[in-house]
Amino acid sequence: MLVLIPRQTLLTLLLSLPLAAIGSGCHTGAPKAPPRAPTPVPHTNNVATPTPSPAASSTADRSGGTTAANAPAAQHAAAQSAASSSAPAPVEEADTGEEETPDNEPQATQKEALDLCQSASELVAANKTDEAIAALDRAYGLMLKLPQNGDDAYLQAKQDIRRLVAELIRRAYHIQQASGPPPTTSWDLALPIVENEHVQREIVSFTTGERDQFIEAYRRSGLYRPMILAKLAAAQLPRQLAWLPLVESEFKGRALSRAGAFGLWQFIASTGLRYGLSRDPWVDERLDPEKATDAAIAYLTELHRLFGDWPKALAAYNCGEARVSRLQSRSGEYFDFWDLYEQLPWETRRYVPRFIAALLIVENPAKYGMTLPAALTPTNGLTAVRVERAVELEKLDVALGLEKGALLGFNPELRSAATPNRAYDLRVPAEKSEAVAPAVAQLPAWTKPIPLYVVHRVRSGDTLGSIARRYHTTVGAIQRTNSLRSVRRLHVGQRLRIPARGSGR
Repeated sequence: MLVLIPRQTLLTLLLSLPLAAIGSGCHTGAPKAPPRAPTPVPHTNNVATPTPSPAASSTADRSGGTTAANAPAAQHAAAQSAASSSAPAPVEEADTGEEETPDNEPQATQKEALDLCQSASELVAANKTDEAIAALDRAYGLMLKLPQNGDDAYLQAKQDIRRLVAELIRRAYHIQQASGPPPTTSWDLALPIVENEHVQREIVSFTTGERDQFIEAYRRSGLYRPMILAKLAAAQLPRQLAWLPLVESEFKGRALSRAGAFGLWQFIASTGLRYGLSRDPWVDERLDPEKATDAAIAYLTELHRLFGDWPKALAAYNCGEARVSRLQSRSGEYFDFWDLYEQLPWETRRYVPRFIAALLIVENPAKYGMTLPAALTPTNGLTAVRVERAVELEKLDVALGLEKGALLGFNPELRSAATPNRAYDLRVPAEKSEAVAPAVAQLPAWTKPIPLYVVHRVRSGDTLGSIARRYHTTVGAIQRTNSLRSVRRLHVGQRLRIPARGSGR
């Protein structure tokens, strides 16, 4: 007999989650009645959907997680009553009050996911947010294992578990933010400049080995800084932040890092999506300088509010707020960036000093033996013209009498140097706007080429060697395609592009 948790029981659990733990988002005290002691739940190999964090560039590892043995008695009774009165297929329970053992794997999976949600609810109430989030990650992974064969009961169970996880994640993050250090306002109008040995080391690097790159980055800065400065002023953020792309991307609008961070402000896909930067096979808004600047300002504002000072906010921008929050929460005392310096990742330890070094050089280049060139000027006089079909930008450059690459420079978010096969507002010089429609009509429609690779999701036990044998390719080809520096650094859930035969890689 198929035994499932009815929808009403799940909704009862959702509605009975304690609200007093967060109040309006600022309450951090423990509840009056402590939760039952959690008991361990067996570890699973499922890949949990990540919680929203920039990490991109770096992701906090989570391990462990606990669940409660049973829901509180009153909550259990309410759920049982709701099930017997309204659910079409009530849960059958033994007369002894003990939970019935599920008689098939999907039922066991569903029960374990619900137990994890219940445990997470109690952990959130006890302000144990890291443990709660770990439990919710695992609950979500278990939910993904439930059947997708059209069974309405399982489909509803998946939907309800998603809602439970989403609500509890929201509450956990509210508590984390409310329990952080109180924000300070002493640095709201400027960043603190500290010229210590770490900053001096980066000044030497910029003025010797990286001298040419620094000069070229400064020259390119003129294309974007007027726009960035205007947006920073509107947001009442420090003007010095306009130099952050010099460290992030060297002011290269289409810069791509090994970690998959893209664009002027180097957003990874998940953080970009969190701040409104959409992407599809045709358009990646991380490459749009104005939209990416808006997203960066929103992210930096949130980080400054969370950590209370700019150096720690910038560290979190580089390695993710989860890492910095964890370090900050290890003591009730206030720590600044230099207190946390030795505990941060190597790249982040350099990131903030490099930014300070860049500020010192651009504000007084002669002091450091640098002569900076005139900055480029931004392109003005552009207007948007609606294009309804896919055409190659280079061919449209020729048809409009523009320099090769001009349209891609005006529209850097176009991933394939072509307009999408849908309506799209193409930025062009105003004096060319009337010529766009007839030029597009004369050009052949462009078809996006089929990628010469397939995507493989790493599973437990996979190695590059086994993956290469499966797809009849080589380990070196996979490394080159994915910019992998080590054959050993794979993790479950990682997506690898596997070059197909004849791709030339």
